[in-house]
Amino acid sequence: MQNDNVMQHAVEDDHFHDECGVVGVFGHPEAANLTYLGLYALQHRGQESAGIVSGDGGKLFVQRGMGRVADVFGLEQISRLPGEQAIGHVRYSTAGGSELRNTQPIFINYRHGAFAVGHNGNLVNAVELRTRLEREGAIFHTDMDTEVIVHLLARVPGEDAGARLAAALQQVSGAYSLVCLTESRLIGVRDPMGFRPLVLGRLIDSGGFVLASETCALDLMGAEFVRDVEPGELIVISKSGIESRKPFASVGRRMCVFEYIYFARPDSVLDGIHVYSARKRIGQALARLHPRDADVVVPVPDSGVAAAMGYAEASGLPFELGLIRNHYVGRTFIQPAQRGRDFGVKVKLNAQPNILRGKRVVLVDDSIVRGTTSAKIVSLVRAAGAREVHFVVSAPPTIGPCYYGIDTPDRSQLIAAQHSIEEVRKIIGADSLGYITLDALYEAVGGRGQGFCDACFSDDYPLPTPEGHGSRQLHLIKELR
Repeated sequence: MQNDNVMQHAVEDDHFHDECGVVGVFGHPEAANLTYLGLYALQHRGQESAGIVSGDGGKLFVQRGMGRVADVFGLEQISRLPGEQAIGHVRYSTAGGSELRNTQPIFINYRHGAFAVGHNGNLVNAVELRTRLEREGAIFHTDMDTEVIVHLLARVPGEDAGARLAAALQQVSGAYSLVCLTESRLIGVRDPMGFRPLVLGRLIDSGGFVLASETCALDLMGAEFVRDVEPGELIVISKSGIESRKPFASVGRRMCVFEYIYFARPDSVLDGIHVYSARKRIGQALARLHPRDADVVVPVPDSGVAAAMGYAEASGLPFELGLIRNHYVGRTFIQPAQRGRDFGVKVKLNAQPNILRGKRVVLVDDSIVRGTTSAKIVSLVRAAGAREVHFVVSAPPTIGPCYYGIDTPDRSQLIAAQHSIEEVRKIIGADSLGYITLDALYEAVGGRGQGFCDACFSDDYPLPTPEGHGSRQLHLIKELR
């Protein structure tokens, strides 16, 4: 029998993966339960581990575990998390291994009391800082870059928790949306460039407050959207209310544009942009850029659905679910010893010959990373009887790795970084291949003036990426074998 990791790798699709999702609640008697609901809504942002830390005004309580939210938390675990404030975290690791000691939120006790933090992002100078801290005598318990933040925090003098955290963060460089908990405060911080999202909500029944990675979490928690946390903003929530601080120099917003292509849930609104609508506009732009003489538009589910709807709408071609996704493939799927070609894809996707047979198909996907899965999907569609397969992609060619909280392969493994578009077309076996352009992408998501990070498409990195930093990333995207 194969072990869990091998089985997971066999069914893992060839996409980028976001590092995590974060939630914070202040001022509700069932804070941990609401945090659980928020994490459940953010499960798409991380499936490896989940954790919640709650506070009752005097102590903090922690429950963490490996697996999805519903696997880690039941009534018994939630009952061990009393208090009216809590933070939670779901994780997909980029820096630090996939094991229990690397679950978040990180929880510490130091001279200023108890402190917990959940982090979405990646620090590009974590190796340098960790080396310095270890030389000063720091003892690290995890492999995560997030632990650097708490060591820096422990060295900052002063009595104000928000000011100490800001001083610690002045020393780091990279992407971070944080939710933090002390005995009496909930703190949210977004890095000066705003790489990763963070929103503020108000609980309708109690008047308490919520922080979350996406607005879809607010909906399930019974909270109304108040506003986005601004890049470079630190919010302190206490019984006295909300205090907003701007302790960092303004450097210009650089929200990750891939949130709108793939990472965020389509029912979320990020920085004022409705994700589902943006994806439909991307599909409409693809239809204008790459019109095809075809019979049907088919999405690669689920991330290609909205864009495929937009393509169909703009082109006048019928939209069909020619590929059906099995959503219930878990980590322990056991493969037969004599598996067929493309078995890993077939576990997740089943092609419908009654829809595809004899048809000229426009296949819409969110991205091509290594190209391994794209080739298998094209093969699957052809095997179902498609006469032609025209592949269109909601993202520009991916030519560079991400250092700001996204799990990506090395540049040498990115197919678009190594091959021309025509070469990629031949490798994946499509009759034609079309990517969206950066200009068309920005038009679909609100214009370049909004301020985005597109380094994986443009090679324009807004923060330095020291040589060797990528070696500390844990690359969990595996080629389907």
